[in-house]
Amino acid sequence: QVQLVESGGGLVQAGGSLRLSCAASGGGFSINAMGWYRQAPGKQRELVAVITTSGSTNYADSVKGRFTISRDNAKKTVYLQMNSLKPEDTAVYYCQIGGTYYSGTFRRNFDSWGQGTQVTVSS
Repeated sequence: QVQLVESGGGLVQAGGSLRLSCAASGGGFSINAMGWYRQAPGKQRELVAVITTSGSTNYADSVKGRFTISRDNAKKTVYLQMNSLKPEDTAVYYCQIGGTYYSGTFRRNFDSWGQGTQVTVSS
């Protein structure tokens, strides 16, 4: 099974920057898409950014122009560069990877979630 390890969260002042990383380990799978979600207390989990195998990206309107999602296929790692952070960005951030397990000709799609990393932006 794929395992995801997140890092890079922390406490920053408004206007600061953070870079989140999420590394996938294991074998026998390929990655179809990678994304970042966040969830603030009392709110639903929302999609922040996603990147597909083709390199296409999509961002929530609230982070467009401030956040950048990228990936390193060799390291099976997805990043989220967060600039010009605002207090409303405070949340637990989760990475998510959609992929396919391979065993011979057998294929099975899956979704895997990271453990979450806290991002706190002070005013």
